[in-house]
Amino acid sequence: MSARSKARKRALDLLFAADVRDVPVISLVDAESVRAQSEPDRAASWRYARDIIEGIIDNNVRIDELISGNSAAWTIERMPAVDRAILRIGAWEILFNDEVPTAVAIDEAVEAAKELSTDDSAKFVHGVLAAIARTATPTA
Repeated sequence: MSARSKARKRALDLLFAADVRDVPVISLVDAESVRAQSEPDRAASWRYARDIIEGIIDNNVRIDELISGNSAAWTIERMPAVDRAILRIGAWEILFNDEVPTAVAIDEAVEAAKELSTDDSAKFVHGVLAAIARTATPTA
């Protein structure tokens, strides 16, 4: 697994945990940062995971509006928590990280959905992120 894939998974874990526990994700970021400093193997992937999370926090309104606007009849609140986290990461990479090609961001999100969510989630995630990629203007 590449360092960026590991970072996406770490970001996903933190976003999911914060969502399920109904706590601000930033409260989990600080603890994870300390943990990453004490474990050198985790440090490399932690930097990008933190970039993802901070980017989502900084742009959460726009990201959630685009996800909601491109997910036919599904509100953010109605989506499974893991799908919300996957979509937020994918949308952030598409919109705000020009180092990651759009196709890679979508593919990584779809693979995460296949591995971690429902049978229908991969298709749903692909459809939402592809629509965001077609219609949204990147602002990175």
